[in-house]
Amino acid sequence: MRFIPRAIQPGVLEACRGFPAVVVTGPRRVGKSTLLRRLFPRATCVLLEDPDVQARARSDPRALLEELRLPALFGEIQYVPELLAYIRTRIDRNPRQMGRWLFTGSQEAPLMQGVSESMAGRAAILQLPPFSLAETDRVSLLHGGYPEVLARPDGRALWFSSYLQTYLERDVRAVTNVRDLATFRRFLALLASRHGRILNKTDLAAPLGVSIPTVGDWLRILEITGQIILVPPYFENFGKRLIKSPKVYLGDSGLACYLLGIATQAELLRSPFLGALFEGFVAAEILKSQVSQGRRKELYHFRDQQGLEVDFLFPSGQSGLWMVECKASKTVQPSMAGSLASLRRSMGDRGPVRAAVVHRASATVVPARALAPGIEALDVPAFVNVLNAGPRRSRKPK
Repeated sequence: MRFIPRAIQPGVLEACRGFPAVVVTGPRRVGKSTLLRRLFPRATCVLLEDPDVQARARSDPRALLEELRLPALFGEIQYVPELLAYIRTRIDRNPRQMGRWLFTGSQEAPLMQGVSESMAGRAAILQLPPFSLAETDRVSLLHGGYPEVLARPDGRALWFSSYLQTYLERDVRAVTNVRDLATFRRFLALLASRHGRILNKTDLAAPLGVSIPTVGDWLRILEITGQIILVPPYFENFGKRLIKSPKVYLGDSGLACYLLGIATQAELLRSPFLGALFEGFVAAEILKSQVSQGRRKELYHFRDQQGLEVDFLFPSGQSGLWMVECKASKTVQPSMAGSLASLRRSMGDRGPVRAAVVHRASATVVPARALAPGIEALDVPAFVNVLNAGPRRSRKPK
């Protein structure tokens, strides 16, 4: 597959003009090294996944660094985080040299700990998710956004199988000591069957015969390695008794389909999980748009104990708010706007609100239209275009 420009490219280049070091994090196999190599073709590459390179970096880090021609790109820096302390001293000798040290990392929490301890104020940190619909129309509900799946969709099953094996053997064990990988693999499949639901740790623990704290630990692993999305409840109270648990989604719809045994588009359209998968796909697109614009990830759901539910709420513009209801249908009806209208009335005058029913796209282009006063219908491509038309924000030191 030819190189497809990524939405964070301007942010990476901007960061390299303002920081001595740049760190690009994200799940495994989303194209972090490919992106940096494309942007900096003359950079010296140090692949820290290689055991021999790891051994040398640990045994004689000064010699390794002295031999490098800058700029230097370190792939998967989380494998040798102690190297950052030596790089910091070299940055401090020439603090005005920008963009000379480039890093990628797949495990966000361990990597961030090393960066915060060794590179505070010296490194810009950016996140690269799988491809979004704004970047390529190859992204789909069935295939998700991983580059290698989009390049060879016929091999998606083998790729996801291999990906899970690599993920289990490397990332999971690197983050924590999971003794029973077979049970953890079953946990992933069980979690996929709860895609889009309110998180219930007891419901996950009981079928596997593990403790609730173990489930909590495993969810933390999945979250920090970029495999799941936890959507917390909206924090403002409108005089209602709210459900306070998060909703959980697999981060990539293609991986979710694989874990659910959905292999074809026909199977997807017949699946009882279609609505939940579409909802998770929209959630991922919202978060990808926020990341690409240099904004914080902020996504919430709303549900009260009387049954009023809105899929997603998130900030928009200057003190504004988006409210989104997701419908897997290609045909939208005014009745689909009912929950959005009810919540808008409950909110009163709390600043500008934009409300939309987001639905699957049809073969013919359907223009956006109003379903109710202040509530519009947008298909996914139109919604993604609106999201990514927002202003970009400059990045601050980490």
